Amino acid sequence: MPAIAFSQFGAADGQPVIYFHGTPGSPDECEIFDLHGKQHRLTIICYDRSTRAPSLQGDAYYQYIADEIANKVDDKPVDFIGFSIGAFIALQVCRVMNGKVRSLHLVSAAAPLEAGDFIHAAAGKAVFRLAQNRQAAFLWLARMKGWLANWFPGLLLRMLFASAAGEDRALLADQAFRTMMMKMLKTCFKRDALGYVRDVIAYVQPWKTTLAEISVDTQIWHGAEDNWSPLAMADYLASALPGCSKITVLDGLSHYSCLYRTAPTICRSIETLN
Repeated sequence: MPAIAFSQFGAADGQPVIYFHGTPGSPDECEIFDLHGKQHRLTIICYDRSTRAPSLQGDAYYQYIADEIANKVDDKPVDFIGFSIGAFIALQVCRVMNGKVRSLHLVSAAAPLEAGDFIHAAAGKAVFRLAQNRQAAFLWLARMKGWLANWFPGLLLRMLFASAAGEDRALLADQAFRTMMMKMLKTCFKRDALGYVRDVIAYVQPWKTTLAEISVDTQIWHGAEDNWSPLAMADYLASALPGCSKITVLDGLSHYSCLYRTAPTICRSIETLN
């Protein structure tokens, strides 16, 4: 099977850190960590999950990512950063890697929907309900988003951020952020949007029982105003993950603003493990 495409940022030959992008998302998000990776001698690697055939599902999908990581880092210790629904993928890959991950940082993390009354507080609840109950309609919606991402990425971005809360509203006013996000959306929805569909459908299925298997040292970072991954999700993950050592809640921050604010601190924290 062909290797999964990846992007690399930060130091050329530093401590390897695997970044799991959000859904929607792409390796373009990883640019946030480039400068901080160089400052703290970290090599930030992000795999483009949309380049893997959607026929690869469940543990076979997570194991494939784990094998790609192992081939890339050899016997070096590896650290994970998971953002949004990418945190769900990071947790599942941690699980199949069986103790080979040194530390895990979950940023604006999405928790299992069946673990609480989270969906009603989530800005994406209509999309999640569609993915749970009407997968054909969800696929049609994803393809429509793909068409918008290709022809009108600015419009799709405004639609996604229509309910933006906290400091995410200020981020949307920043031209560099908008440019990065539009590039990200185009990458995410290529290949008929099937990579996006696979991740969302996997996420909305029950998976809370897998958390007890993940003992890696974990830190959780979350914005108090996050309405994409409501704060209650962070509280649940902190209680359910055996290896959770710290949860940091940042006042005034929401989804992406939490990622931007915590990137330098996370990189500094990983460097101290070397």
